Amino acid sequence: MPVMSPSDPTATGVRVVVAPTVEDLDAAWAVVSRQLAPTPLVASQLAESAALKLETMQPTGSFKVRGALAALDRLPAGQRVITASAGNHGLGIAWAASIVGRDVTVVVSEHASPAKVAALRSYPIELIQHGPDNDAAEAYAPTLVGPGATYVSPYNDTVVIAGQSTLGRELDAQAAGPLTVVVPVGGGGLIGGLALWSRRRRDVHLVGVEACASRAVSTAVAAGRVVTVEFGNTLADGLAGNIEPGCVTPSLLGDATFTCVDEAEIRAAMRWLFVNHGIVAEGAGATATAAILAGRVRQVGHVVAVVTGRNISPDRYTAAIADG
Repeated sequence: MPVMSPSDPTATGVRVVVAPTVEDLDAAWAVVSRQLAPTPLVASQLAESAALKLETMQPTGSFKVRGALAALDRLPAGQRVITASAGNHGLGIAWAASIVGRDVTVVVSEHASPAKVAALRSYPIELIQHGPDNDAAEAYAPTLVGPGATYVSPYNDTVVIAGQSTLGRELDAQAAGPLTVVVPVGGGGLIGGLALWSRRRRDVHLVGVEACASRAVSTAVAAGRVVTVEFGNTLADGLAGNIEPGCVTPSLLGDATFTCVDEAEIRAAMRWLFVNHGIVAEGAGATATAAILAGRVRQVGHVVAVVTGRNISPDRYTAAIADG
């Protein structure tokens, strides 16, 4: 029997997305652990008893491949995938499609990262650039869904969230508790998955870090509902924009705390990672490190900063780490 998407549109136009179950988390782990090697956890002088979880070492340069693999594995054979992305989720979907065999359409904004667009063009997918920002691309992508196609959100999708939780399952074998896990937050898929994982473990405190220019998830958590926020340009392009009406991720995050980092702090963290570890991180990927460097994280036990991605053009990267 075909597996139905948990995020089919309703008659109201607001998609109903349910929280992953324990069975969803276990199924995602079975898929991801079969296809992807655990990413390294490396000791760091970032703080006392600190380590970096290097999602930059994923085959697409970002953690997003976890959720993409889980989602595509669950879809019926022959189902076309439509998605919107700031870039890294699209790369994850494209890579996963090459493994499990799916046709893919990825919608990104007209101002998406050139490095991510160039990487997407290296895959045999349909790539559409639409609209001035991530919000516009995300609103457009579902309109392309027709018979034999499914929309897979980069964050508001049951199986995608389950896939992101697998990062925590790797930490089970890599890090003794108690743990403070510091995570970049855009749409909340990664921190949502880790929140579900942490309920099994009970000795984990999650800290979500947004770009101060874009705070959709923490605003929704505080308000108890999704609200539209103003957002500005940020070097953390993967975190910029609003979240979908009815998005499930804020409802998963009751025990997490939130902070934000500004543009100078993001650049300083990118520079620190390069100078101290030789790690290339894009702006979004460096925000957890930035929050710790800025003293905005209350550490309980060991601290793990998740470095979520590396996909940035050389010219933008060199300008960022040279500044200041």
